[in-house]
Amino acid sequence: MPNWISQELLVTFSLVSAVVMGTLLTILRSKAAKRPASTKKILLPPLFMSTGALMFMFPFFRVPWINVLEAIAVGMLFSILLIKTSNFEHRAGDIYLKPSKAFLFILVGLLIVRILLKLLLSSEIHVGELSGMFWLLAFGMIVPWRLMMYKKYKDIQKETVHR
Repeated sequence: MPNWISQELLVTFSLVSAVVMGTLLTILRSKAAKRPASTKKILLPPLFMSTGALMFMFPFFRVPWINVLEAIAVGMLFSILLIKTSNFEHRAGDIYLKPSKAFLFILVGLLIVRILLKLLLSSEIHVGELSGMFWLLAFGMIVPWRLMMYKKYKDIQKETVHR
């Protein structure tokens, strides 16, 4: 890392990025509820996000195995909240994601927890490693969430066919 880039600057940049991404996710989620759901819309985000794993090619972002397991476990734990608030409904001949007021609060709550964790851990863990851990946490959250969304979507689709 160049001398002119401090740990604090990197942490600040990553925190601002997290807030921007959280805001964008909230906006996208609210718009998604207005359009019919599809298999592609459910399964493509984790696939696109998986390209972020390329960061681990660089030593700056590498994470010890125990931290990999911890980050993925925490992500899977957080995914339970998202799974519980992501449901579908049959409307006007299509399947839509049901808007949930709790989802917005959960998303904001998870963002706040993430920011607090980053602030607490940034003094103990190198910023590159911390970035890798938070990517793993997010990936560990989005994969089970989207797989369960897909299952719920397929269940609603089967019900629709049997009507």
